[in-house]
Amino acid sequence: MPSRPGIGDSPQAQGRKLARIGRDLWQELGSVKKSAIGLMGLHSDIPSLQAYRYACGLSQVQAAERYNDVTGHQTSLGGTTINAWETWARERGGAGSPPNFSSLLILAIAYGKGSLGVANEDISPSDLIAEAYERLTAEDQISLKQFTTANSARRAAGPPTELEGLPANPDWAAVFPDDNITGPDFNLAVPTVEYGNPEICVYSLLNPKPGQLLNLSWSSFGYGLERLIQQIKNIGRRVDVDACFGINEAGLVMATFLASAQFGRCPIGYLKCNKSRDFIALDPASMYPDLPEAPSVVLCDFEVKHADVVGFITGEIRRRYPGVEIYFAVFGAMTKERNLEVASFDDLTGAGIMRAADFKAIFIAATMSPPGIEPPLELR
Repeated sequence: MPSRPGIGDSPQAQGRKLARIGRDLWQELGSVKKSAIGLMGLHSDIPSLQAYRYACGLSQVQAAERYNDVTGHQTSLGGTTINAWETWARERGGAGSPPNFSSLLILAIAYGKGSLGVANEDISPSDLIAEAYERLTAEDQISLKQFTTANSARRAAGPPTELEGLPANPDWAAVFPDDNITGPDFNLAVPTVEYGNPEICVYSLLNPKPGQLLNLSWSSFGYGLERLIQQIKNIGRRVDVDACFGINEAGLVMATFLASAQFGRCPIGYLKCNKSRDFIALDPASMYPDLPEAPSVVLCDFEVKHADVVGFITGEIRRRYPGVEIYFAVFGAMTKERNLEVASFDDLTGAGIMRAADFKAIFIAATMSPPGIEPPLELR
C-alpha cells in the first residue's frame, strides 16, 4: 500500500509525493477512477479534480501539456490554469476559477489516458468536480446533467461507437449540448500595434444546429466581452482611447460595456447602418461625439462575415476625424472552412476586409461558422 506524504512537506514536495502515490495506485488498480477514489480516501482535503491528476502521476504543467495534446495543440493551456481550477475546487472563498464544461470534457479525456498516456478509460466530467458541482455556473450544471444522462443512455444501448468514446480529436460540435456553445480556447496571431503582442486567446462558438443562426444568451454575450477586455489588457502596452464607437445596436452595447469597464467611461459613438441590396448608408440617427484632434477610438462590431461594412464605416470615421487611429473589436469572426480553431488570421472570411481597413490593432472574441450568430434579444 502506498505511503502518505510526510507532515511538514512543502506544497511542491507534497504534490510530487502524491503524484507518485497516484501512479503507484494506478499501476496496482489499473484504473484512474479507482486510484483517485483511493487518494481521496487517504486525503480528504484533496478535491476530486486534483485527485484525478495525481492518479495519472502528473504535475500541473504535465497535466496542461496532456490537455493541449488532446486538443491537437489547438490550445496553449498552462500549469497556472490547472492550478486555478484546482484552487477553485479546493476552496470556497472565491479563490481560483472554475473550469467550464468544454474544459471538463477535455480533462476527462486527458486523465482517462492514465499514467502512461496510452489508456482509454471512460471518465465522466461530472466525476472531476463531484464535490464542487453546485459552484459551477447554471449553464455548465445543465450541460453536465445532459451529457451524463446522454452518456448513460448510450451505455445502456450497447457498446460505444468511436464518437461516444470521445476519440483524442473529437468533432466538438457533435458532443456539446445546445445550451453550451463555448468551444476550446486557442491562440491566433492578428494585426496589432508596433511592438505589441500579436497573440490573442480566442474561442470557438460551437453551433449544434449547422446551417442555422446561433442564438447567444446574455451570459455567452458577456463572456465574449470579457474575452475582448482580456485581449486589450494583454496587448503589451496601455491602450488609451478617446471614444468607443458601436456599429448598430449590438455594437453599441459592446461599445458601452468596453467604455465603462476598460476605458474610464470615455464618450460613446453610434453608427446606424441602413443596408440595401447594393449599398450601405449611415442613418441620420448616428451619433458622433466631439473628440480632440487625431483621436484614438475603438470600433465595435458584433460579427464580421463577407460584407465590407467595416471598410465603409472606417472611411466615414476617418473623414469626420482626420488623423484618427482605429482599434477594432469584433465579437464573432466567420471562418472560411468548417474548422473553427483556425491556424491563421487569413483563414477568417473577413481577413482581407479587416487588413484593408488598416486598423491599429484587432481584437476577436470568438470564431463562428455560417450563417452567423444572433445577439441576445435579436439586437441588430
